[in-house]
Formats: sequence, structure tokens, C-alpha cells
Amino acid sequence: MIQVTYHGHSTVEIAYNEHRLIIDPFLTGNPVAKAKAQDIKVDYVLLTHGHNDHIQDAVEIAKANEATVIATYELAMYMESQGCKVHPLGIGGSFSFPFGKVKFTLAFHGAGELLPGSSTFQFLGFPAGILLYLGDKTIYHAGDTGLFGDMKLIGELNTIDLAFLPIGDNFTMGPEDALIAAQFLQARAVVPIHYNTFPLLAQDGDAYIRQLQEKGIGGSALAPGESYTIA
Repeated sequence: MIQVTYHGHSTVEIAYNEHRLIIDPFLTGNPVAKAKAQDIKVDYVLLTHGHNDHIQDAVEIAKANEATVIATYELAMYMESQGCKVHPLGIGGSFSFPFGKVKFTLAFHGAGELLPGSSTFQFLGFPAGILLYLGDKTIYHAGDTGLFGDMKLIGELNTIDLAFLPIGDNFTMGPEDALIAAQFLQARAVVPIHYNTFPLLAQDGDAYIRQLQEKGIGGSALAPGESYTIA
């Protein structure tokens, strides 16, 4: 059994057997998050890209838990420079960890950040999506991305039990494109992410789920702190 907990924005915590993972930890400064960075107990921190609203608490959580950060090469090297243990991956590359296999996919977005206390804008590697293979289940976290045609290929090559898809628009896909993405991926279920954190990202998650259901796709618009179980 896999339990995923949504912490708002794109932050997802995953419990699988004795393993604990978190993807894109953004709790500090996240107006909808219920948990705090110090509450998180994980073995691994996975990052899709280097924007602050996806890496805000990565260093604190990784160092407090002696957790390994899994990220694209440039972002992993930055995290290593901050004192974190890291495992770099390239897009299209995969690696088998004690909890299962991780593979990074394409995502179409930016990936630089104005670093704290600096006027320098630093490139932190290309954005990515994440395929997680946990036992016989597959989870896809799309990261921040627009709709792209290779999502259809990802769906053809994988049986995706749960997909986390951004629907906030402006910076990522909106509900209309995310509906097409879910069909391209042939996902069995979808949880929308990257919406309603800030006014600019206001969307109706429940309406999106109803549209998915009309296409025969399951899912849930989780409130921050709510969990979803994959049996």
C-alpha cells in the first residue's frame, strides 16, 4: 500500500513500506500548507526543478533527516554545495533506490532562481517530471509544465496508477490542457497540483475532477493535509 499526502502547491509526501519521500517541499511561506518543515520525516527529497516554490524547504528537510536529495545534475550540485547528500539524475535517466526506481522525464518550464542574499540569477538545471516505480505501482509527478506531446509516449510506456498534474495556469497547464494530459498519460487517477496557492493560480479542482470522471479517469482534488491511498 502507498499513501500519498498532499501539502499544497506541488508538495507531495509518499509513504511506502518503511520508506518516506517528499517531492518539491514548499511549506515555509506556503499560505495553504498545514505542515511545517520541521514536521517532515523522510529518507529522500525529490526535486523537479529549482524554483523557490519547489525547493524552499529542501535543504532544511534533507539536512535534518540526513535524507538524500534526488534532482537533475545542476540542482543536485547546488544542493550538495548547501551541505546535502545528493544523487544526480539526467532527464531520461533512472536509478534503483532502496524504495524503488526513479526516472526523470521531460517538463517544459523554467528552472532558475534568484538566490537568497544575492542579485545573481542562477541557472539550476533543466526542469523535469518524475516517474516513481514503487513495487508494482507507478506514480507520475509532472512538476511544472505545459502540455506536450510526449506525455502520450509516457502513457504508452507506463501504466500510471496516479498522476500529479499542475492545473494552475499562467505558469503551467490549466485544467483544459491538464485534461488532455491525463488522457495522453492514460492515468488511472489524477490529483491536481500547483493551484489555489496564490490568487494568480485560482482554479476549481473539483470541477477538474468532474471533467476527468466524464472521461473515465478517477482522482481527487485533495485539500492540503489530505491523503490518497493506492492499494
